[in-house]
Formats: sequence, structure tokens, C-alpha cells
Amino acid sequence: MQTRDDDFRTIWLSPEDPATVQVIDQRHLPHDYRVLDLRGWRDGYDAIADMAVRGAPLIGATAAWSLYLAALHGGAREVGRAAESLLAARPTAVNLRWAIERVSALASSADDDLPGRVRRDAEAICDEDIEICLGIGRAGLPLIEAVAARRPGPVHVLTHCNAGALATVNWGTATAPVYLAHRAGIDVHVWVDETRPRSQGSQLTAWELARRGVPHTLIVDNAGGHLMQNGEVDLVITGTDRTARNGDVANKIGTYLKALAARDNGVPFYVALPSTTVDWSLDAGVGRIPIEERDAAEVTHVAGRYNGETVTVRTTADGTPARNPAFDVTPARLVTGLITERGVCAASEAGLRSLFPDLAGA
Repeated sequence: MQTRDDDFRTIWLSPEDPATVQVIDQRHLPHDYRVLDLRGWRDGYDAIADMAVRGAPLIGATAAWSLYLAALHGGAREVGRAAESLLAARPTAVNLRWAIERVSALASSADDDLPGRVRRDAEAICDEDIEICLGIGRAGLPLIEAVAARRPGPVHVLTHCNAGALATVNWGTATAPVYLAHRAGIDVHVWVDETRPRSQGSQLTAWELARRGVPHTLIVDNAGGHLMQNGEVDLVITGTDRTARNGDVANKIGTYLKALAARDNGVPFYVALPSTTVDWSLDAGVGRIPIEERDAAEVTHVAGRYNGETVTVRTTADGTPARNPAFDVTPARLVTGLITERGVCAASEAGLRSLFPDLAGA
């Protein structure tokens, strides 16, 4: 495992075997750090669908590397088959389609070095994501600096789910401003939502904040409103898996409730996103962005550590029905601003177009 912040990666090509892509298997965090080998595109599909990797940017990067494996083993025809299947792995994250369409374009022209070209593009997607996340961090840092300049004491940031380094290739989206603030010596503290039912906050966000030495406190999902009422939250920063061009944002289930609580208590609510997460084809997100429904067992069962072993237990009576929508959509009217790699803008089509005039027509 890489130990320096700048060197950290969630996905990489094996240095020993150019036919193996390796990822951090997030299903075992925070108790075990394990590396999962992807030796074919179907391994990549399984890693995405079963959430060994998750987070919109990392899902896109994993899809790109999966298409590299398809090109390596079967050429352009196999890339086409793999692309069609991979699109169904996680329907909400727009980066999945973006990466697949970008890489698939390489297979449309005959070339004996298709695997090499796809490999270079997968590497470029990862490198670009790191720079984008650093850009988000630089754009969001002044928001934290402004709070720190107004009064003494820590700046309290609340986040939901995991929009950190583990959701990207490095740095994260919502966490990038926090990491840069911490590196700059600002006293910053993060309230970490547990984020049921998969507990990405308690299992992933808390793990990586601890690894980077950022002060943080884990809270249950329903505590955020209480903290806001009592003046213990300075700003909320979340990520997003898909943003419509009007500024509506889809993120992990429960984000909408945090936005409502923030609005009621006058707490700024920001969403950090790379430009690759904007779906310019959607004029609105509410009722339009597809919401993934996952296995009800994620709600009725929990996994944890017991006597040194990871075990899964049922928390409900046998036969209890459950629903498990994985995301919700927060209307743009509840979003104070969008933090992107090109700056902060209003959560609106005009705001996004002001920063990305070159992409708005895509």
C-alpha cells in the first residue's frame, strides 16, 4: 500500500503482470486492506457491481481498465461486448458511461496496438482524475479558509457517504478541500455520517481520514440535523454520482435530507464534483436520474468484526420486507454551490455553462 498522499492509488496496473489490473478491495475495509486482482473484464464488472470499487470517478476508471483487459484478450469485438455489459453494472453513476464511450471510440478504428492505446487511455483517465480532484480541492479550500478567518476553533465540515480518495483515484471530491486545508495547517474537523446501509462513512471515510491524520467524529445518519441546529456544523460538502445540467444532484441516499436540514438551519450546502459527473443530456435530475435499487439484504443485515473475524448478522425478524434505493436526488434550489475543478459556481445550468462552455454542448 502506498503511504504518501501524493502516491496513493485506488487502481493500478500490476507492476509484475501487465495483464492484471489491481484495485483496493473496499469490501474488506476498514478491518483488512486487501488488493483484488482483475484479470479479465468480467472481473471488472463484478468489482463494480459488488462494490469492491465504488464512487463515480473510480467506477469510470475501473470500466476503462476493464476494457483494456477486453482488448488484451479479445480485441475490438471483445471490447464491444464488454462495453455493453459494463454499462449495466451501476446505472446511476454517469462516469461509467462517459469512460466506456471514451475508450470504446478507440476500438472503432482498426489498429494492431489496440490494447496499448486503450491502456494509455485508461492511464490518462486516472491521471486526469487526480488533477481534477486537486482542482476541486483548490477551488473549495477558500470556503474553509473563510470560516477559519471569521473565528477561532476548528472548522466543522459534515459529509455524507464516501466522496474521498477511495471514491476516486486519489484525493477525492468532497474531501479534497479538507485534505488541502489540513495540509495548510487549518484546524479542520469532519463530521462523518455513518451512511447506512453500506456504511461507506464509518467504514471508508473514517478510515481514510484517520490515515491522513484529519480530526473526525463518526455520527449516525440522523444526527446531522441536530448538530446543525446547535451550531456545530459550519458547512456541508458532499459528492455526487450524477449532476443534471440544471444543478440537481444525485448522491447516496440520505443526501437530500441533509440538504433540507442545512437549508432550515442556514448552513451552506456544497456539492463537489468533477466535470465528468455532469450529465449534459439531462435538463433536470428529480424524477429523471435512474435510481439504483440494491439487494434488500443490505438493509436487513449488517457486517462487522467479532473475535477477529468479519461476520454478517441479521438485524430484523425473518421475513421483514425492505427497500433499498441506493441514491436520492437533491434539487438545485437546496445547493449553495457546486465545487468543480474550474471553480465554484451556482447550482444551475447558467452556473455550469459559465465554467464549462466547451462541454455544455457535448
